Amino acid sequence: MAFIQYLNFDGENLPLPTSYEVDMEDKEADSGGETEAGTIQRDVVRAGVREITVSFSVTPTWLKKLTEYKQQESITVRYFDPETIAVKQTQMYVEGFKSKLEKDTSYKGLWTVSFTLKEF
Repeated sequence: MAFIQYLNFDGENLPLPTSYEVDMEDKEADSGGETEAGTIQRDVVRAGVREITVSFSVTPTWLKKLTEYKQQESITVRYFDPETIAVKQTQMYVEGFKSKLEKDTSYKGLWTVSFTLKEF
């Protein structure tokens, strides 16, 4: 059985995630808000900006690689988009990086890594 390749960073396929969530939100200008008549006015600057929350169970080798990606200002990300059931590509950055030791082993442990990718 073939698995979907959910994430690819700068041409490198990432391991299968333990959780994967794609949010789509609209970016609004400050000029929007509630009018004097009490209606809501939205000035949408960009629609459908992606935010991907993901977690992995990884070895120390992948922990090091993912930590290096966290340091980069921008990553070319190919991701599985559940809205279109297709792979898309965009520029993103890592936010909220967390790593947690799950189990100590003779190979420097099994780690849980979680973070959010935000589209520019």
